[in-house]
Amino acid sequence: MMNPQSSGITVHSLFKGHPKESRAFQPSPRDCLHEHSHILDSKIHGGGYAGPISRRIFCSHCRLQRWLDVEAALALAQADLDIIPRQAAFEIERAAKLSAIDLDSVAEGVAETGHSLMPLLSALKANCSASASEFIHYGATTQDIQDTAQSLEMRDVLDAMDDALDVLLQRLAVLARAHGNSLMVARTHSIPALPTTFALKVAGWIDELLRHRERLAEVRQRVLVAQLFGGVGTMAAFGSQAMLLLEGFARRLNLQVPLAGWHVARDRVAEFVSTLAMATASLARVADEIRTLNRWEIGEVEVGWSAQQIGSSTMPHKRNPEGCEQVVVLARLAKTQVMLALDAMILEHERDYRGTRLEWCAVADVSHYALMAISLVTDTIGQLTVNDKKMEGNARAFADSICTEALVFEMAKKLGKSSAYEIVFEISQACQRDRVSIRDAIESDPRVTAVMEKEALARLFEPRSHLGMSEKIVDNVLTKVGCRHQ
Repeated sequence: MMNPQSSGITVHSLFKGHPKESRAFQPSPRDCLHEHSHILDSKIHGGGYAGPISRRIFCSHCRLQRWLDVEAALALAQADLDIIPRQAAFEIERAAKLSAIDLDSVAEGVAETGHSLMPLLSALKANCSASASEFIHYGATTQDIQDTAQSLEMRDVLDAMDDALDVLLQRLAVLARAHGNSLMVARTHSIPALPTTFALKVAGWIDELLRHRERLAEVRQRVLVAQLFGGVGTMAAFGSQAMLLLEGFARRLNLQVPLAGWHVARDRVAEFVSTLAMATASLARVADEIRTLNRWEIGEVEVGWSAQQIGSSTMPHKRNPEGCEQVVVLARLAKTQVMLALDAMILEHERDYRGTRLEWCAVADVSHYALMAISLVTDTIGQLTVNDKKMEGNARAFADSICTEALVFEMAKKLGKSSAYEIVFEISQACQRDRVSIRDAIESDPRVTAVMEKEALARLFEPRSHLGMSEKIVDNVLTKVGCRHQ
């Protein structure tokens, strides 16, 4: 086993935020100010990875205050059942304020003891009378407090996601309604395929995000639960009133009551992380589609741009869709948190803190990335310019090709689908090989003219004739946007 001292890392440095510099490297103030060590904390670039909402939720001070809030809720719930004196509970509640605690001493205590909670409890005890301090953290284990507080954090994240998702869905609905008749070419495998509408494309985005809205609602019921099962899950320290205490504790915090302890059963947290990562991936699909349609050679949409923005340090004409690109970056980062959350599920016996330490990273990071991604996409949609004329122009430029499916099914009425497909396939493939007009070849091919009138052929090459149920599908999706999942 490596000696911690030989690695240059001390227990003290692990808990103080950054390791002590070795004698071989002693930077001067001009070299490094030690302001941050992670991109999320960067005052310059961190805004692309985390926003003010998630920063407030996972602020280190707010996290410690949540632990104190949970301790206060425990004391009050115990007083309700006369497990501890009511006066002691009131005193604990009044003292459980981070503003009355010396955080430097707490940090020193964590570094010295290696325990993440006890120094905070010691500071809380110091703010209480000797009699009241005897009932702080009565019968609970550290993970009870921290897991319950993490449930409160996850609830705040879900609240923020719900609000942000509603705003985004409304913006997308407005976009779909504004461009309900915007003809465009649908692409499969990046190649023009058939006619469609921009509204139908947006409806597909909405439909996917609506499912995430449902998932987020379902997650609440399974994931947002209290933890109060003691050292190994037996609740023995609480005596015969243990179950009543759990119910009262959960009720005070507005959390669900679990059937059993989940110190090592971390599927709830993994579900939370996975659901947020999935939602972020869907947001990335939307952003990446916008990025693609924003290309000059396609030019069907244009992302917003301000006079202050700079696209390139060397090419003055550039207007890069960096917001869309960043959403893809965030989705990939969110994906990596799922792997951590799944690893945190594989634990031993009745308690194993390895999972908790992984979750402290995964839960916070996936929340930062998901909330930042939805903010970026919402801003992008709000500033998006849709070039209807360019969309229709592209569709009509490929009209000969993207209408061949309709031709096959019209000819199939007399020849059968397989025979009709074989004829049109042969013609269209030869035309692509020889770089000649597909429409001219079709209109002059005797196999086609034998079963198709000239006027009927002309109608088939009108892209708007082949939009199918697009309008109805869009209407169905938009109708659901305003219906919150119950």
